[in-house]
Amino acid sequence: MSEPGAPQGTTEEGQAAQPRLSILTQYVKDLSFENPRAPMGLAPGQPRPEIQIAVDVNARQVGEQHFEVVLQTNIEAKSGDTPFFLLELAYGGVFHLANIPEDTVQPLLLIECPRILFPFARRIVADVTRDGGLPPLLLDPIDFATLYRRRLAQRTREEGTAGTA
Repeated sequence: MSEPGAPQGTTEEGQAAQPRLSILTQYVKDLSFENPRAPMGLAPGQPRPEIQIAVDVNARQVGEQHFEVVLQTNIEAKSGDTPFFLLELAYGGVFHLANIPEDTVQPLLLIECPRILFPFARRIVADVTRDGGLPPLLLDPIDFATLYRRRLAQRTREEGTAGTA
């Protein structure tokens, strides 16, 4: 507990309080699975479908130190023009951040928080595809740091283009 009049985020001994990230809850925010080939699924002799996977991360503040992070996963499997399945999952979590330096909040929300959520979203994708009569789709691990850097680079390019117009 801080002393009255002590700067916020310090302990009685005057030391800075330790940064803390806590997950308060996690949940399926939205889930859609379309399986138009059921019950045929992947019958023997059919070509394997081409699978397109898109992942995005969004974060927003929902309280003084609470942030919602949503991992959006869109998966489309088809062979040529023939659709096999479509899966859309928005998996969210609410995180409590305490004593986090302002310049590290965004990377924490868009790299570390989705890294925590990912194994749960991966399991849901595998379960839904298996329950749809298909082999379970096991998503490869995602490098959220690279995804974050790409997002920053894209934002920088867009701001540069807007500044020259």
